[in-house]
Amino acid sequence: MSEKETEKLIKRWTLANALEHDGTASKDAVIGKLIAEKPELKSNIQELMGKIEEKVKEVNKITIEEQKSQLEDIGAPKREKKEEKGLSELPELEKYTDIVTRFAPNPNGPLHIGHVRTAVLSHEYARRNDGKFILRFEDTNPVNAKEKFYGLVRKDLKWLGIDWDEEYTQSERLQIYYDYAEQLLEQGKAYVCTCPPETFRSFRDEQKPCPCRGLDPAKNLARWEDMLKGNYQEGDSVVRIKTDINDPNPALRDWPAFRIVSSPHPKTKKKYRVWPLYNFSAGIDDHKMGITHVVRGKEHEVNEQRQRQLFEHLEWEYPTAIQHGRLSISGTILSKTKISKGISEGKYEGYDDVRLGTLAALRRRGITPEALKQIVIELGTTRADSTLSMDTLYTKNRRIIDKEANRYYFVPDPAEILIHNVPKQQEEAHLRLHPDDPDRGERILPLEMNNNLKVWIASKDTEKIDKGEKIRLKDLLNFKITSLEPLEGDFDSYELKDIPKIQWVSKNPVNVKVLKPNGEQDSGYAEPEVKNLPKGEIIQFERYGFVRIDEIEPKIRLVYVHP
Repeated sequence: MSEKETEKLIKRWTLANALEHDGTASKDAVIGKLIAEKPELKSNIQELMGKIEEKVKEVNKITIEEQKSQLEDIGAPKREKKEEKGLSELPELEKYTDIVTRFAPNPNGPLHIGHVRTAVLSHEYARRNDGKFILRFEDTNPVNAKEKFYGLVRKDLKWLGIDWDEEYTQSERLQIYYDYAEQLLEQGKAYVCTCPPETFRSFRDEQKPCPCRGLDPAKNLARWEDMLKGNYQEGDSVVRIKTDINDPNPALRDWPAFRIVSSPHPKTKKKYRVWPLYNFSAGIDDHKMGITHVVRGKEHEVNEQRQRQLFEHLEWEYPTAIQHGRLSISGTILSKTKISKGISEGKYEGYDDVRLGTLAALRRRGITPEALKQIVIELGTTRADSTLSMDTLYTKNRRIIDKEANRYYFVPDPAEILIHNVPKQQEEAHLRLHPDDPDRGERILPLEMNNNLKVWIASKDTEKIDKGEKIRLKDLLNFKITSLEPLEGDFDSYELKDIPKIQWVSKNPVNVKVLKPNGEQDSGYAEPEVKNLPKGEIIQFERYGFVRIDEIEPKIRLVYVHP
């Protein structure tokens, strides 16, 4: 293999590796790819190390756009076809005529990345099998259900592209749960327990029945009526499902199904005071709604076993259960308690604060629903917990938005520079909206030209230049630095040269602020057309990163998406 061919191979794999990792290539990864493609290079790898290190440094200095351009010129490496990941076939399909799945959030907080896995999988399975998908609000705890979250959940699901065929709210279905409670009490499969919690716990742990367990159905129904009428206070009594008190798992021994809650409910106010607990209402609804497949996190294992006990009492067949692992994002806050506390204390702006892991925050940050759905579908129903790195999410998202995002210039912390002796006294520059799509059109940058050209560049770029160095204003001209204080230069040429390229703005720039994921902000100038962009549009500030228009009035603010 010739030296020229080897250098080309090094460059190809360095560029490819950089583009896979947010513009930063790894020397070790490049070496691995080289040897995998050309095993004969292994014997010379020590000699090639210097060239590889040099190429990695060189590639890591240029922008992602320049990396892409160079890789296109040299030709991307051929990839081995990987086995496709994705959803497995829905189990036990043959048992059911029609498939019905559900997503059942508690409206006690906004949806976050952890909810996405259950919602997407349940919806995807229903749609792939021409089935029905149900949205069910499980709001039987008046203390933590909040009116605003019903709407926020719907908004988040619609943003994800999830539509539903039927919607139910459990707080509107209490009479259904009451009817089944009375049936179980009549059959001696449930009882009203008035033991203090710590007393019952002692009986349970010792595998002994509490005194209430042996009461006859008539006495239990009388107690039930007293609960409904208000003759018991909150904490005085609960309805328990009668199970095996010798079950190896204490959590499955005579678990509670109803309790008294005196707090008003956001929807039903003070109409009800006896409320079902999760396992009772969820179990009844799964049967009544004809759910065929229950998709949920593996942390619900005990809940599933409790619900199976309920189904046995009622002589129902339990749906097919699919359990998956947890999904979280590193470096983000998902706890509803911490989020609510942070908002009330003024630490966070709201549920869409860019430091949070809520769907509202990810949406504001320019993360697309397509990226999230791709990740969930690739993970499938594996029971392994998955902590998603932001880099992985960024890589997915970039592939989606890169071809759609128009390009603009932004100079953070701007520094003025005057370029003398510019021959063409033009009033404006015409630049492509997207380098790979000439048909998309152009954007116009006005130029402050009066024999000399006045532009603004990023202060960070001024720190890297020396007197006598040649620099290119991207897509405009080349100039030579003649003075550092004040910053000035002389026109050099128009043709594209292999010299450093920097973004710039000139006449009528607009002041913008860019909010970053850590809560900090970058301030600077953007080209004038940015002020005419619609809220929510995702663009790329060249050599800076992708950003999303957060607000235009009263001031222009953008949110940083990722490199």
